Amino acid sequence: MPGVGHHELLITRDHNKNFPHLNKRDANLVFRAFRDRYSSLLDDKEIAYISIFHNWGPKAGASVYHPHYQMIAVPVVPPDTQHSLEGSKLYSKKHHKCVHCVQAKMEKQEKKRVIFENDCAIAFAPFVSRSEFEIRVFPKPHIPFFEDTPMPVIDCMVEALQKVLRALEKSLNYPDYNFFIHTAPVKGKKQYEHYHWHIEIEPKINIPAGFELSTGIEINAVDPDEAAKLLRKYV
Repeated sequence: MPGVGHHELLITRDHNKNFPHLNKRDANLVFRAFRDRYSSLLDDKEIAYISIFHNWGPKAGASVYHPHYQMIAVPVVPPDTQHSLEGSKLYSKKHHKCVHCVQAKMEKQEKKRVIFENDCAIAFAPFVSRSEFEIRVFPKPHIPFFEDTPMPVIDCMVEALQKVLRALEKSLNYPDYNFFIHTAPVKGKKQYEHYHWHIEIEPKINIPAGFELSTGIEINAVDPDEAAKLLRKYV
């Protein structure tokens, strides 16, 4: 198919302040800009999915030091997102519940892997983390589409994201990391009501080697329970 789409950069002013070190107002403005630009790209009928992400540090793929954030709109739903959508759909069909809501509720009840929560967001180390110190941040209300999120919930998500990123810095000596938004695709909204948008954070602790690359199976050497326990000390 033709390589149609859009690529946008959001650049913050301060050369040395990455996302966890922005003041509350500026951090909220970053996500408000995400939502505004996301909504504007929805007018392009060729677009199927919009990826929003931040690379911090050379190990995370950042080619320049100055903090910046990217949005790439593509004409296909990416395979990793499609896998997440299909799993969510199967669970919803079988149990008539959102798998992500159930997961967040379970984490809150067990109290082992929750790192931070506020009125409308929760951050935790997933029970089956793909990599060391992986963190996911969910809005507590069930919201499939990032662009439909009320601003008070966006602000809660921003607070949680900043808190856990600062905890990563303090506990792991300022690692490089990626964070990105997983949201439902932009087309056929009615078929994605089962989904629950969220933010995933992956610090660059180890480099994938032969086994991971040859099989697609991840090796995680850090128990998520222990990762969350350490991060909570610095929130």
